[in-house]
Amino acid sequence: MHHLLPLEAHAFIHQNPDALFIDCRSDAEYFFVGHALGSIHVAWCEAPDWELNPHFAAEVRKLAAHVADRPVVLICRSGRRSAEAGQALEAAGFSRVYNVTHGFEGDLNAERQRGKVNGWRFDGLPWEQF
Repeated sequence: MHHLLPLEAHAFIHQNPDALFIDCRSDAEYFFVGHALGSIHVAWCEAPDWELNPHFAAEVRKLAAHVADRPVVLICRSGRRSAEAGQALEAAGFSRVYNVTHGFEGDLNAERQRGKVNGWRFDGLPWEQF
């Protein structure tokens, strides 16, 4: 798996129009916190119990039109869940998996707040909220 900073991921997506950009956070995070413009939502795990989505790889495979070497860029809140999801995709046969380091909201600062240090929104990249 390759790891890209948010600015690198944004550039990669624009340079590779066939890349799938998957936001693997929960429904609530994707819809209420906001999400990167152009991302497609496929939850890796879901609240309240945070159980893994047993169909995650199959859902991504369908979106990739069953092309295992199609680039897949994954983003979550901080980069941890997307890294786990990326490992699952690699185990399922995907060969070009990219994780967005720091994710959408970024790492915690000294006051335990996100969005103040790094991440997609911190870098001023395009996003939307429903």
